[in-house]
Amino acid sequence: MKNFIMTVILFVLVMAFLSSTGRAQAEAKSMKALKVSENKRFLVDENGKPLFWLGDTGWLLFSKLNREEVDQYLTDRAQKGFNVIQVMVLHSLDAVDVYGDSALFNKNAATPMVTKGSDFGDSTEYDFWDNVDYVVDKAAGKGIYIGMVPVWGGIVKGGNVSKEDAVKYAAWLANLYKNKPNIIWMVGGDVRGSDSLDIWNAIGSTINKIDANHLITFHPFGRTTSSLWFQNAKWLDFNMFQSGHRRYDQDDTEWGFGQDNYKYVNHDYALKPVKPTIDGEPSYEGIPQGLHDTTLPYWTANDVRMYAYWSVFAGAFGFTYGANSVMQFYKPTDKHPAFGAKEYWTEGINLPGAGQMQYLKKMMLSRPFLERIPDQFLIAGENGSKYNYLAATRGNNYVFIYTYTGRNIPVQMGKISGDKVKASWYKPKDGTTIEIGEFENKGTHEFDPPGEPADGNDWVLILDSI
Repeated sequence: MKNFIMTVILFVLVMAFLSSTGRAQAEAKSMKALKVSENKRFLVDENGKPLFWLGDTGWLLFSKLNREEVDQYLTDRAQKGFNVIQVMVLHSLDAVDVYGDSALFNKNAATPMVTKGSDFGDSTEYDFWDNVDYVVDKAAGKGIYIGMVPVWGGIVKGGNVSKEDAVKYAAWLANLYKNKPNIIWMVGGDVRGSDSLDIWNAIGSTINKIDANHLITFHPFGRTTSSLWFQNAKWLDFNMFQSGHRRYDQDDTEWGFGQDNYKYVNHDYALKPVKPTIDGEPSYEGIPQGLHDTTLPYWTANDVRMYAYWSVFAGAFGFTYGANSVMQFYKPTDKHPAFGAKEYWTEGINLPGAGQMQYLKKMMLSRPFLERIPDQFLIAGENGSKYNYLAATRGNNYVFIYTYTGRNIPVQMGKISGDKVKASWYKPKDGTTIEIGEFENKGTHEFDPPGEPADGNDWVLILDSI
């Protein structure tokens, strides 16, 4: 009887494993290769279905989490609507995973350490790259793309990777993942393109030559955009900027955009040839303002929402969120967290901003997405400055206008079709909608959001053609 019970238990476990594996494989097969839309502003799959990029920065995912933790993290992010995870492959040339497996022989990017083994064997049978495979495949099973940074910018900038070695490594990596359905290549990594320009172009061109199935971008240094160096590069499919972690009064850059991340979108949007653009690293939730001084206030969910709606309404095709403790996967075993992280990653995944990002994605995909354009002429009067800025976007039959402070919104009517419009308020904090009423679609009209004006009392005014 005991043997019979054990047999039944084993059978149930095996069937459960096969069932979950089957679901994951089906989800992975349903993932489509991405391409740039016909109007060059968005990303779509091979069937023309738009992708609203909702990214998370999980930079150290390949090295810090074991497989059970990988499952926990990806399950949480999928449930919250994230569909892209940005990860660095080589954070350093002595990179090892949580199991102690080294990525390279002799700290040489041209010689990846590959051992014969199985993903489902014991810890001695799989290597660093099998572990990367596991993450990529597990993400695909949850409908998540991996924004893969081959080698972090500081390594190359420091002169630790020659052009020849970079080309060999890029070719090897591109061949390894060119047939995976869920790869997006991100050259660079928190570095100016002018630092080691030849190497970045060599990596981008090499990957593009071998892997024509996947899109490529460049992740730049804070308060810069990839378009500064690679707008005309054939390998660059879309632009990415890093609006960074500084306040208005901390920005000492030539542009001086400060927290106005929509200005990077404006810059890229006006360039030729036309390429999509996105904020690939705004201020992280739970990180000090200015990044390094932990005595300063920390960025919150309110700030994250502001950056998200500002950049998307300006014309970005999506948005990348970040949480300080999650991007570094801060654990109890870590002696000191970077940038003053206050909670472990298992708590950080539940910060309010992470859960609120899905409401932006849902709203943007609730109307025809590919026809959408930024249109500040919807504002009848001043757009406002700093936190009082109003961000406006529209399609043929709808209007979205975002206010971070809940200030009144003066609207120039008649910019969309129809004699009348239906107006409503959309709450970015929880995705709820409050109906306002119907209005003549002509002249101007001022809309007063719920509550008193205050930072973080943010709303989206929605106008739909009747």
